[in-house]
Amino acid sequence: MGTRDQLVESTRELLWERGYVGTSPKAIQRRAGAGQGSMYHHFAGKKDLALAAVRRTAEELLAAADAQLRSPGTAVERITAYLRREREVLRGCPIGRLTQDPDIVADPVLRAPVDETFAHLRARLAEVLGEGRDAGELPATLDPTALAATIVAVLQGGYVLARAADSPEPFDQAVSGVLALLAAH
Repeated sequence: MGTRDQLVESTRELLWERGYVGTSPKAIQRRAGAGQGSMYHHFAGKKDLALAAVRRTAEELLAAADAQLRSPGTAVERITAYLRREREVLRGCPIGRLTQDPDIVADPVLRAPVDETFAHLRARLAEVLGEGRDAGELPATLDPTALAATIVAVLQGGYVLARAADSPEPFDQAVSGVLALLAAH
């Protein structure tokens, strides 16, 4: 891994652990094993590096979601696989946690990839739900867009509840609950 990638990966980890304010250029350099000159050779500053890190995190998150949501199976099976996949629940969602960071939310440039990630995820889920509705697997009255937003909200809320309880159990309960509602359709 080159210096640029080490800087991005270190920033990703630190943003997830500490947030934007708690991630100093010195901490990034220390974790990456890179000097100040290397950092500023590759990036204009902390914001530029943070943006690259958030984008990479978003790309990985969406690639993993797309892989599960595009896999073979019924709509409900694909959504179940997505919701039940292995996650670091107690660390929270690496993108969702950024919405709690006032500096990320206040900056339109840093907030954009976060919003785009959730928009893409909701759209992809709505597409799968629409396929299920069109195939007769789900009721014709189902609103795929509203249900997709509900699924994303339950997931993000599940992370919050799990972190508050210091246990993955509330997350697992939230996922089970939304899947039970989906199955009831």
